Amino acid sequence: MQAARKKLEPVERFHPRVEANLMVKVLQGGRTLLAKARDLSMAGLCLVEDPGIEGERLAVAIPLPGNREVLTPATVRRKTDGALALEFDPLDWEDLIALARYLNPRLK
Repeated sequence: MQAARKKLEPVERFHPRVEANLMVKVLQGGRTLLAKARDLSMAGLCLVEDPGIEGERLAVAIPLPGNREVLTPATVRRKTDGALALEFDPLDWEDLIALARYLNPRLK
Protein backbone atom coordinates (compact mmCIF):
# COMPACT_ATOMS: atom_id res chain seq x y z
CA MET A 1 0.00 0.00 0.00
CA GLN A 2 1.40 3.37 -1.01
CA ALA A 3 1.41 6.20 1.56
CA ALA A 4 -0.83 9.12 0.66
CA ARG A 5 1.11 12.16 -0.52
CA LYS A 6 0.13 15.63 0.50
CA LYS A 7 -0.26 18.18 -2.25
CA LEU A 8 2.09 21.11 -1.70
CA GLU A 9 0.19 24.37 -1.58
CA PRO A 10 1.73 27.81 -2.18
CA VAL A 11 2.86 29.53 0.99
CA GLU A 12 0.21 31.92 2.27
CA ARG A 13 1.78 35.16 3.46
CA PHE A 14 0.62 36.77 6.66
CA HIS A 15 2.62 39.97 6.11
CA PRO A 16 2.29 41.86 2.82
CA ARG A 17 5.49 42.59 0.94
CA VAL A 18 6.44 45.95 -0.50
CA GLU A 19 8.92 46.74 -3.23
CA ALA A 20 12.25 47.63 -1.71
CA ASN A 21 15.01 49.17 -3.71
CA LEU A 22 17.38 48.91 -0.74
CA MET A 23 20.97 47.86 -0.37
CA VAL A 24 21.26 45.73 2.76
CA LYS A 25 24.26 44.27 4.56
CA VAL A 26 24.40 40.51 4.92
CA LEU A 27 26.66 39.35 7.75
CA GLN A 28 27.83 35.76 7.88
CA GLY A 29 30.97 34.05 9.13
CA GLY A 30 32.83 37.30 9.81
CA ARG A 31 32.07 38.62 6.31
CA THR A 32 29.90 41.58 5.39
CA LEU A 33 28.35 41.51 1.93
CA LEU A 34 26.19 44.12 0.22
CA ALA A 35 23.06 42.88 -1.52
CA LYS A 36 19.99 44.46 -3.11
CA ALA A 37 16.62 43.66 -1.54
CA ARG A 38 13.79 43.21 -4.07
CA ASP A 39 10.99 43.23 -1.51
CA LEU A 40 10.53 43.56 2.24
CA SER A 41 7.91 42.65 4.83
CA MET A 42 7.61 42.52 8.61
CA ALA A 43 8.73 38.88 8.46
CA GLY A 44 11.50 38.85 5.88
CA LEU A 45 12.93 40.03 2.60
CA CYS A 46 14.00 38.75 -0.79
CA LEU A 47 17.42 39.52 -2.20
CA VAL A 48 17.68 40.04 -5.96
CA GLU A 49 20.58 37.60 -6.14
CA ASP A 50 22.48 35.34 -3.81
CA PRO A 51 25.59 37.25 -2.66
CA GLY A 52 27.40 33.99 -1.86
CA ILE A 53 25.60 32.79 1.26
CA GLU A 54 26.77 29.51 2.75
CA GLY A 55 24.39 27.65 5.03
CA GLU A 56 20.99 28.71 6.29
CA ARG A 57 21.73 31.21 9.09
CA LEU A 58 22.96 34.80 8.76
CA ALA A 59 22.28 38.32 9.98
CA VAL A 60 20.93 41.16 7.88
CA ALA A 61 21.20 44.92 8.46
CA ILE A 62 18.42 46.96 6.84
CA PRO A 63 18.96 50.73 6.56
CA LEU A 64 15.89 52.84 7.34
CA PRO A 65 15.34 56.61 7.17
CA GLY A 66 16.69 58.74 10.01
CA ASN A 67 19.98 56.83 10.30
CA ARG A 68 18.07 53.85 11.74
CA GLU A 69 19.25 50.33 10.97
CA VAL A 70 17.41 47.13 11.79
CA LEU A 71 19.89 44.33 12.48
CA THR A 72 18.39 40.86 12.87
CA PRO A 73 19.35 37.22 12.53
CA ALA A 74 17.56 35.46 9.66
CA THR A 75 17.09 32.07 8.08
CA VAL A 76 17.41 31.31 4.36
CA ARG A 77 14.02 29.92 3.34
CA ARG A 78 14.37 29.65 -0.45
CA LYS A 79 16.94 29.99 -3.21
CA THR A 80 15.39 30.34 -6.66
CA ASP A 81 16.92 31.59 -9.91
CA GLY A 82 19.62 33.40 -7.97
CA ALA A 83 17.13 35.12 -5.62
CA LEU A 84 17.36 34.47 -1.90
CA ALA A 85 14.32 34.60 0.44
CA LEU A 86 15.10 35.34 4.10
CA GLU A 87 12.85 35.00 7.15
CA PHE A 88 13.69 37.22 10.13
CA ASP A 89 13.99 35.93 13.66
CA PRO A 90 11.50 37.66 15.99
CA LEU A 91 12.27 41.40 16.08
CA ASP A 92 12.56 43.40 19.28
CA TRP A 93 9.90 46.08 19.85
CA GLU A 94 12.02 49.02 18.68
CA ASP A 95 12.98 47.29 15.42
CA LEU A 96 9.42 46.06 14.91
CA ILE A 97 8.03 49.59 15.25
CA ALA A 98 10.75 51.13 13.04
CA LEU A 99 10.12 48.57 10.30
CA ALA A 100 6.33 49.04 10.54
CA ARG A 101 6.74 52.82 10.22
CA TYR A 102 8.83 52.31 7.11
CA LEU A 103 6.50 49.76 5.49
CA ASN A 104 3.10 51.25 6.33
CA PRO A 105 3.09 54.20 3.88
CA ARG A 106 4.44 51.93 1.12
CA LEU A 107 1.61 49.37 1.27
CA LYS A 108 -0.60 49.49 -1.80
